Amino acid sequence: MSALAERHYVADVDLFSRSWTALRAAVADLSDEDFSRPSGCTGWLVRDLVCHLVIDAQDVLITLATPADGEPTRDALTYWEISDTPPTGEDPLDALTVRLAAAYEEPHLLKFHLDDVGSAAGRAAKLTDPGLRVGTRDEVLTVGDYLSTYVMEWTLHHLDLIAHLPAAAPPPSEGLARSREMLERIAGSAFPPSFSDQDALLVGTGRRPRTEAERAGLGELASKLPLYLG
Repeated sequence: MSALAERHYVADVDLFSRSWTALRAAVADLSDEDFSRPSGCTGWLVRDLVCHLVIDAQDVLITLATPADGEPTRDALTYWEISDTPPTGEDPLDALTVRLAAAYEEPHLLKFHLDDVGSAAGRAAKLTDPGLRVGTRDEVLTVGDYLSTYVMEWTLHHLDLIAHLPAAAPPPSEGLARSREMLERIAGSAFPPSFSDQDALLVGTGRRPRTEAERAGLGELASKLPLYLG
């Protein structure tokens, strides 16, 4: 790997790590009562979202340990499946997550599992060859692209976690900015400068409705939104 490519990859891994560390810290700071509050994910309480993060961490570990042959079929942008239909929370996998979360019974057990598996996922990301091709969802990506997708995943779910917890710490500003950049590239158009990074992500992914003023400011981009990422 060239020195330039290595510096770029180190920056990506660092952003992945900072986004993931901040999200896990936000979970660690939750009170037991917070786990019963609604999250920003349709149909999920905070406890259900935290359970999903455990599954996400397991997916990172599995994918980084699943080398693949052949040329990459997706990158950090084309990895996402775009839907015109908002999530309802009734998908079988979503329902399974709710049942799994309920089985933990005590919030501290979820916190422990996320810290345990999440720490391992963070370490694995730092140790894996950036040029390695890995397989996930029947697709092939480089490790660098795969970790970049999770910068957006962590950032969006951090916003979901704190949707009804106004005192909770927000995602890192660098993760918000990178996620906005990726969403704009997926949409094929930039959000107006009047949109904060957080508002661009919330409105752009349908996590909150846009105001009339925001709709007017979006111009032609308004017709492309929201983008439901899966």
